[in-house]
Amino acid sequence: MTLNDPVKTLKGVGPKTADLFSKIKVNTIEDVLALVPRGYLSYDEPVDIKDAVIGSRVAIEAVVQSYVDVRKIRKLTLVTCVVKDFTGSVKLVWFNSPFLKNVFHIGQTYVFVGTISSRNGQLSMEHPEYYTKQQYEMLTSTLWPIYPLTEGLSNKTVTKAVKSAFPLLDDMKESLPEQILKKYELMPRKEAIRGLHFPESMDAVMVCRKRIIFDEFFFFIARMRRIREKTIKSQNRYVVNEFSLAKEFIGNLPFELTKGQLEAVDNIWQDISGDTVMNRLIQGDVGSGKTAVAEIAILSVVGCGYQAAFMAPTEVLATQHYATLCKDFEKHNIKVALLVGSTKLSEKRRIYELLAAGEIDVVVGTHALIQDKVVYNNLALVITDEQHRFGVRQRTVLAQKGEEPHVIVMSATPIPRTLAIIMYGDLDISVMKDMPANRKPIKNCVVGPNYRPTAYKFMAKQIAMGHQIYIICPMIEASENVEAENVIDYAGQLEEYFGDTAKVVYMHGKMSAEEKNMIMADFAEKKTDILVSTTVIEVGIDNPNATVMMIENAEKYGLAQLHQLRGRVGRGDAQSYCIFLCGSDSKQAKDRLEILNKSNDGFHIANEDLKLRGPGDFFGVRQSGEVLFELGDIYNNADILKMANDAVDYAIKENYDIILPETDDVGISL
Repeated sequence: MTLNDPVKTLKGVGPKTADLFSKIKVNTIEDVLALVPRGYLSYDEPVDIKDAVIGSRVAIEAVVQSYVDVRKIRKLTLVTCVVKDFTGSVKLVWFNSPFLKNVFHIGQTYVFVGTISSRNGQLSMEHPEYYTKQQYEMLTSTLWPIYPLTEGLSNKTVTKAVKSAFPLLDDMKESLPEQILKKYELMPRKEAIRGLHFPESMDAVMVCRKRIIFDEFFFFIARMRRIREKTIKSQNRYVVNEFSLAKEFIGNLPFELTKGQLEAVDNIWQDISGDTVMNRLIQGDVGSGKTAVAEIAILSVVGCGYQAAFMAPTEVLATQHYATLCKDFEKHNIKVALLVGSTKLSEKRRIYELLAAGEIDVVVGTHALIQDKVVYNNLALVITDEQHRFGVRQRTVLAQKGEEPHVIVMSATPIPRTLAIIMYGDLDISVMKDMPANRKPIKNCVVGPNYRPTAYKFMAKQIAMGHQIYIICPMIEASENVEAENVIDYAGQLEEYFGDTAKVVYMHGKMSAEEKNMIMADFAEKKTDILVSTTVIEVGIDNPNATVMMIENAEKYGLAQLHQLRGRVGRGDAQSYCIFLCGSDSKQAKDRLEILNKSNDGFHIANEDLKLRGPGDFFGVRQSGEVLFELGDIYNNADILKMANDAVDYAIKENYDIILPETDDVGISL
């Protein structure tokens, strides 16, 4: 066997398992070895029930006190029993595991491992692992890797495949020159991978992860440098120096542009009237008015007879942008089209023809905009919203649809400027920090689960005033099906509480784009009062009538993501509120949420989060959206990001021969 052999050549990996591996981008034996655990389980000594901290993962050694109860709730089978030690009792809950009725019997002693929560004064544990005392003692002596998975692929299967591939690890080539390894005190790549799969301690894991994260950042930055090198030299084929249509639009706005918006517009106008192609990042906090700046940029090029494309990460957001542009551009007689995955085939063909003929001025869409069949007539401007969700390759493909069009990237992720310059190395940066004058600051509170009834009463008052509510439920990683049931179950509880006084709907990631669009459209049209959702509503949804956002288990999210979620309210004239419901007693969790409680400034929040968590906190909650990296997190690993940036400078200066590894992204030799 060689590292390039397909994964199915490993013992125990058949065609079906190989197909599952391919879903997590593991196709060769080298891919198996390079699959880094996303975390580790350590099995600590059991604690007394009275000492178990709510929100933490613990082991308890307890006696089964009650018979196992099995009951059906909608499509879910709920299995419960109560266990106790000499200090207290815990209710155990499992979903869809009726066989457990024959496993546990009153008087038996087991070690149960799971996260402790509290409801109505009763401690509980959902889906705990269970072991005999002897089995558990064997687990406490080592760290157990947790791998990225997909439905049908178990951690046990991945672990076996890694062990089978391990003898070939010595054949793996080093990806960095010896000089860089020495200068930045990095361990060899193969040793880092060996240490990550079967670590001796968490300290050893940190050192190994540093090397892998360094590689991710190093090669990403190197790509950015080469792209910038190429784009800086590109001649401007679409010179725009007549802005009457855009200026007319600005003059008719029902509000004055902020200082940040005016500066961004000025930057754009200078770029598109200059000698070289524009590549600009518009970085603005949630609600800072990036869409208005995008509209002005679109009108600037359309006013000169060119086309513009606006790409959003989801159909929901693309549809919303389309509706906004149609309404705002109606009086200017500008033709706008929507092109998304769910667009009917006949409509797609019609749009393709009109785009190629130059009869559509602006097209809004998702990845559908970069399909091979899409041909533009004179595409002068490409805008991508929330760029980090696309990756460099996808926006490059869209830019290549025209003859080197101008590019604007919009992001609401509040990255500190020093990191943004590294992250968006191929772009010039405009930062919009100020808010429109008519925006009232959101009022925040951080509370525990006991506050929930008070929150419901407050929501009822807001609904009576004609306003609407968002409630966010955390994603349950173990199963997307459980995530859906979780939202459905929560919505059912709210329906019982509010009765006829509020119409409750729910939304989750398993729904089709069509279903989500319909739910969001109904909510925008005030046909529903409360929307219970997972984080699928996170990006860009705009409903000025929604005034309350409550986030359950807020401690499970990164602060940047919580700030994005909070930005769904506070978009109208009425006072808005965000309730962060913390399910943990941990001081660190509460301290982090207090940062949000005291500030609505996303850039301040990002910097404070970075200070609080520290760059060594590899296993902190990942920030939303930074999907360019498997392991690296620009907040937690800011020190490694800066080090990698310095290393790229050093490699270029010393003229080292470094070939960037092949990826789905743009492959470029440094």
